[in-house]
Amino acid sequence: MAQTRAGVDRHALDPDDPGSADSLCVRIDAASELHAFVAEAGRRERVRRELAELRELREASEVAAPAGSRSGHGLDRPALFGVPVGVKDVFHVDGLPTAAGSRLPPELLAGPEGGAVTRLREAGAVVAGKTVTAEFASVAPGPTRNPHRAGHTPGGSSSGSAAAVAAGLVPLALGTQTVGSVLRPAAYCGIVGFKPGHGRIPDDGLVPNAPTFDTVGILAVDVATAIRAAAVLCTDWRPGLVADLPYEGGGTPEALPLMPFPPELPVLGVPDGAYLRQATPVAQAAFAAQVETLAAAGYPVRRVGMLDDIDEVNRRNRTINGFEFARVHEQWFAPYADRYHPLTAAAVRDGRKVSETDYADALARREHFAGDLVRRMDAEGIDGWIAPAATGPAPEGLDSTGSPLMTLPWTQARLPAVSVPAGLVDGLPVGLQCVARPGADETLLAWARRLAAVLGTTRRREGLR
Repeated sequence: MAQTRAGVDRHALDPDDPGSADSLCVRIDAASELHAFVAEAGRRERVRRELAELRELREASEVAAPAGSRSGHGLDRPALFGVPVGVKDVFHVDGLPTAAGSRLPPELLAGPEGGAVTRLREAGAVVAGKTVTAEFASVAPGPTRNPHRAGHTPGGSSSGSAAAVAAGLVPLALGTQTVGSVLRPAAYCGIVGFKPGHGRIPDDGLVPNAPTFDTVGILAVDVATAIRAAAVLCTDWRPGLVADLPYEGGGTPEALPLMPFPPELPVLGVPDGAYLRQATPVAQAAFAAQVETLAAAGYPVRRVGMLDDIDEVNRRNRTINGFEFARVHEQWFAPYADRYHPLTAAAVRDGRKVSETDYADALARREHFAGDLVRRMDAEGIDGWIAPAATGPAPEGLDSTGSPLMTLPWTQARLPAVSVPAGLVDGLPVGLQCVARPGADETLLAWARRLAAVLGTTRRREGLR
């Protein structure tokens, strides 16, 4: 993983520099109007303590290390040593309260630290703070603004995580995706979003939305940083599938000139039909241009008529999500209904109307649907699907986090997916979504490095970024 290290380390805090924590906190305070981070009175002192603990761990390991095994450049340090991360405020973090974007008493939502947070900390990451989320990672937006245009939504529900990365406050943040809550804000904010296969990153220690959908995801400044985080967060990570890429030298692949691609580029499938027609005309035009760029770069692209039953797929999602969301809130809603946002309260009440029978039927149909997607890939010789990551660029206004329809079917099937920046529409970012088979998370991120390089080079040539 040496090729990705430089991209992460340039963002790291220095435990030996007393001003390192101060600089981070100054950045966050200066961007307070963005509302990316949850307010935290003692942030500076807490970050200083975390850095001091890192320094002590480093010194202890250096004393214990055999002579001659130390690296002058610190490459033997933990993978995310000193890297500041934002953590969506649905995760429990030791030392910080959890509100999940709500007005419920924090002690009601308290619990042990999330496994994903612990893995980041064990890898040397420093928690910069909690990031703003839509209430209970659902439909009621928080106050976060899009760094590219303050009057537009950053997406959601991982709103603060995406905005914090896009604004340069942190290079990495944790999010969750139940329908589109990682990939859509990543696309709206012009960063990388990675949603692994369901359960690949531990999902304990968080306030759930719909447990059979909820997936811990990564929002990152570039693909290299997403890979570095995924290697820490994903269970049974297989590094060889990502490291063996056609790049030479150091630095992040996005900063390198394009190298000749090997002949075994993935075959990309375009799901033509009613699903794609859910995107706005400008998003469809941008996607057509992206497909043309990839084809010109040598990618085999196959158009497949499918997902014409997307209305049924969408209804099934509402059935499953609604039922599970209502059950999550069963113990809290009755005594605290008046503290819920009206949109969230409506979602709970609607979910209560879903019967056990309808829920069980929807679950069974979901499994069949997921299998059908993979069988279609086999039949058409497709390695991965590509589509717009959102129905268009970030909508104006902060009363909605935008539409999740472009990510919905793939999340329903619980497949790994990634969004990479793919240019601008009317001055706002759009993303390209790529979806892989079950278990192909590492392969998907390897593809993402290439996709980002091709689309990024095109943007630079056209003066878009």
